[in-house]
Amino acid sequence: MARVVVLIPARYQSSRFPGKPLTLISGISMIQRVFNNCQESGFPTYVVTDHDGIEEEVKAFGGKVLRVNDDVPSGSERIALAYERFLKQENPELVINVQGDEPLLKGNVLKELAEFHLNSSFDMGTLLRERSVNEDDFKNPNVVKAVYSPISNQCLYFSRQSLPFDRDGGREHSWYQHIGVYSYRPKALSAFVKLSVSPLEDLEKLEQLRALENQMTIGAVLTTQKLIGVDVPGDVKKVEGVLS
Repeated sequence: MARVVVLIPARYQSSRFPGKPLTLISGISMIQRVFNNCQESGFPTYVVTDHDGIEEEVKAFGGKVLRVNDDVPSGSERIALAYERFLKQENPELVINVQGDEPLLKGNVLKELAEFHLNSSFDMGTLLRERSVNEDDFKNPNVVKAVYSPISNQCLYFSRQSLPFDRDGGREHSWYQHIGVYSYRPKALSAFVKLSVSPLEDLEKLEQLRALENQMTIGAVLTTQKLIGVDVPGDVKKVEGVLS
């Protein structure tokens, strides 16, 4: 397989959960769980951080750290700087961005995403999970929906709203939950972080809409793996329940 690198942006400050990467999940820090799972993909894996405590924790369990101290607005900008400064000379064909709060994501899913992306012409790749319209999450604005075409494997739009809408009503239909893992071709990553915040991105507070508004293409792989992102302290117990 062509060269692929996995970058995990991890910051200490969080408005809803300060110190989140260092929180223990069944006795193991979240950042260690995320790193170990990603490393199972077989791809070189790095944590990208600006925090001493996170760097020390990663080095303590034998992980690799790329230090980026710049004040940047999001994890995308942080991994773009890490790529430019530390990895560009290695000429990877894909850079995969895995959020540091996805402790259940498995390495085999990253392998599937990379294989799909390398064999496509998409600028970016991501993950979706097919869900039933009868599930409560369909109406939850914190669960992002992708308008996705199984014909082209392409994402057409992302929204916090309940999409697609059944005009006639009463039909059983699927929807696609977006899982915030992104695979970038390096040129696409560099181009993306240079773009200004777009109108739809600002409205929905979803940065992937910036890519779509600037005519970048996003393909997707469907996964059946159920993930629980850790956004608030109460989510830790949910993850521990799955692990047990």
